[in-house]
Amino acid sequence: MGLLFKGLRQNWVLFTANKIGLVGLAIIIFFGLMVIAYPFLEQTVWDERGFHPGYGAAFEVYDPVTGYDIPPEGKAHPLGPSWRHPLGTDERGRDILSQLMFSAKNEFLLGLTAAVITAAVATLAGAIAAYYGGVVDTLLMRLADLIVLFPLISFLILMSALFPLGLLELALFVGLFVGFGATAIILKSQALAVKVKPYIEAARVAGGGHLHIILSHFVPNLLPLAFLYMMFTVTTAIFSEAVLSYFGLLPDVTMSWGVMINTTKQTGYTLQFIEKWWLIFPASVSITLLCSAFYLVGRGLDEVVNPRLRRR
Repeated sequence: MGLLFKGLRQNWVLFTANKIGLVGLAIIIFFGLMVIAYPFLEQTVWDERGFHPGYGAAFEVYDPVTGYDIPPEGKAHPLGPSWRHPLGTDERGRDILSQLMFSAKNEFLLGLTAAVITAAVATLAGAIAAYYGGVVDTLLMRLADLIVLFPLISFLILMSALFPLGLLELALFVGLFVGFGATAIILKSQALAVKVKPYIEAARVAGGGHLHIILSHFVPNLLPLAFLYMMFTVTTAIFSEAVLSYFGLLPDVTMSWGVMINTTKQTGYTLQFIEKWWLIFPASVSITLLCSAFYLVGRGLDEVVNPRLRRR
């Protein structure tokens, strides 16, 4: 355990030396705090005394995701920013800031689920291809080449036409697509370097089975690099969801930043971007910031994983 903590501490020092990575980590922490804070704010602002049976929501304070707000006399939704609604309301009277905070949880769920799937699939595919070689290697790598040649967005559009995609289904498809594609090819190259290590041959001589060698010796050596590419998969998943939601290819039963932008498009406010900036600007900036943050963290981790990039 002592060696483990020492290694983690050394890697943390290397990571913190990269200011770009720290900027990305700070942005991720900011959105993480939004996710943590939302349930407490929801409980604080809800007031059953304002519940209106006809509208199904409260007047003064309400459940901001599903609730509706009655505009002041002489005004109509969407309303601009105010003390009551710091980022304004949409055309239904729903608070934009609350939607933004609620959606952050779904973006993290989508991105991290896809990233874990990518890491698991790519690590196993790369390790198996390098360990067995021959026909197994050829089949797995040709499959990876085929996936790399096929654009991810085109694949997701096809899947959305065949299956009703939710966030979890989208995460599964993105994770498998990225995991069996370029990430598997990269990890296989790393696994080939592990294959020639003396302890691999020693494990074979000692009677270690194929599965034991792959899981005990290949996988641990591939995980740091797999963790690096997890960061890039998060970016890919969040961006893919935004694109599909914008074109209405995902059901809007779950709130997300992409759904917020799609709602603005459907209600005709996209062309009024300057006048009604709060309808599209917060969600668009959030997508950009969170995708950029995971990319920057990935760049920072690259210096930790790749010794050739470490600063002297």
